[in-house]
Amino acid sequence: MQLTPLCLMLSCLRVSPDQSQFFRYDSFSLSCEDRLYGTDWTLKRKTSVGGVRPCSSGWGTTALGASCDVGTPYPSDTGVYWCESGDGRRSNNSINITITDRPVLLKCPTLPVLGGSDATLRCQAETFSSEHTFHFLKDGRLISSSLTGEMTIRGVSQSDEGLYSCSIRQVGESVGSWLSVEGSTSAPTTDCCLVSVPRLMCHLVVGTPFLLSTILLVLIYRDKNRAARTGAERRGSKEVIMEIVVRS
Repeated sequence: MQLTPLCLMLSCLRVSPDQSQFFRYDSFSLSCEDRLYGTDWTLKRKTSVGGVRPCSSGWGTTALGASCDVGTPYPSDTGVYWCESGDGRRSNNSINITITDRPVLLKCPTLPVLGGSDATLRCQAETFSSEHTFHFLKDGRLISSSLTGEMTIRGVSQSDEGLYSCSIRQVGESVGSWLSVEGSTSAPTTDCCLVSVPRLMCHLVVGTPFLLSTILLVLIYRDKNRAARTGAERRGSKEVIMEIVVRS
């Protein structure tokens, strides 16, 4: 799975399986992963029904942080989910989870896709049929049709960002999910939370003196050139005055 710089700092919120839409009663789990600050995280969510409260259905603790298993979700569980620590720090990412009562859903990556990598979208009907033709839409416009229920975007770029949905004729259409793209096509693939703040501070400590010394040398060079020009102008003025005195 492609991961992005979004999860390089603080905590990463992940969903398993990696999708933001679920049918009613389809179980899923969320986890806060953190290799920098430890395991002092709480999973929270904000729904239109219950407001802000902890995700407390089936609590567990992993080696990297808190986790929450939702076994029988209802449409009322639709909302925004995030990780929060005891001292008020929040995860870099939050995820919109939709529990749909529609007969069709779209499986879209929950984290931003790294530019240049591939992104696969999957359309699923609540009741399977081999006769289904799946239609994929971006921002409300048809962009692709498939008999397998999958659409892969090769080498994604910023232009691929948008609101995606899928539909099946005579069955229905899914709600929309936003596909985000982060980073350039030349950015390397990196694992979540591998870059730490101490390493970043190390680079800053090493690089700052070099930057300051470079700026100081530029200022010294500029002052020397200015002093040389001033001296040359003064010498020129004296020669002109002496020439006038001699001729008179």
